[in-house]
Amino acid sequence: MSEMDATKMMKQMVGKAAADRVKSGSIVGLGTGSTAAFMIEYLGERLKSGELTDIVGITTSFQGDVLARQYGIPLTTLDAVDHIDIAIDGADEVDPNLNLIKGGGAAHTREKIVDALADQFIVVVDSSKLVDKLGSTFLLPVEVIPMAYAPVMRAIEKLGGKPQLRMGVKKAGPVVTDQGNFVVDVKFDSIDNPAELEKTLNNIPGVLENGLFVNVTDLVLVGEVKDGQPSVREISK
Repeated sequence: MSEMDATKMMKQMVGKAAADRVKSGSIVGLGTGSTAAFMIEYLGERLKSGELTDIVGITTSFQGDVLARQYGIPLTTLDAVDHIDIAIDGADEVDPNLNLIKGGGAAHTREKIVDALADQFIVVVDSSKLVDKLGSTFLLPVEVIPMAYAPVMRAIEKLGGKPQLRMGVKKAGPVVTDQGNFVVDVKFDSIDNPAELEKTLNNIPGVLENGLFVNVTDLVLVGEVKDGQPSVREISK
C-alpha cells in the first residue's frame, strides 16, 4: 500500500470511528475538512442502511451543506433546535490539554458556535496534528470584518504576533469566509496561555472570532499509519 493510500485509508477509518459514535435520534454537528468529509459520508451510509435513524445535522460550512445533501443527511438550523447532542470536526493542531487551533479551511467561526454548543465534541485528526504547544506548526487564523483588517493587524502586532492577510488560491485577492469576512493568519513565537489569548484577540474591535478552541474538546480520535497499517487511537481528558 502506498503512503498516500494508507493516509487516505487512515482518514476514512477515523471518520468511520467518529460516525459510529452517533446514536439514532441525535442532533449532530457536522464539521469541515477532509476527515470530517469521510465522517459525513459514513453517517449517510448508516442512515441509508437503516442502522441509524432519525438524525439531523447542523453544518459548519457550505462544504458540509453540500456533502450532507449528497449523502442524504437531513439538515436543520440553530434557531430550530435547543441543543446539539454530538459534534464531530477536524483540527489543525491539538495540544496535550486537548486545546485546538482550527481555521485552516476558514470555517472556524461557525465551527466554534456548533462545537461549543454540543454535549459531546469529538475531534478527528491524524497524528501529525498533535503538538506540544499550540502555534508551533500552524498559524492562528483570525476572522476579521473587511473594513477593520488594517487596524486589527496593527493591534495583533502590538500583542507580539506577525499577521498576514490570507490570500485566495485560484482567486485574485483575499480569502472570503462564508460570512463574507477576511482571515488574518498570525504567527506567534509562543502561545503560553491559549485561554487568555483567545479572549484578548476576540476583544479587538473588528475581530469576529479566532481559531483557538479552549476547553471545548471531549475526545480526540487520532489516525496513525504504522508500518503501512492504519489504526485509530483515542485521547480523552
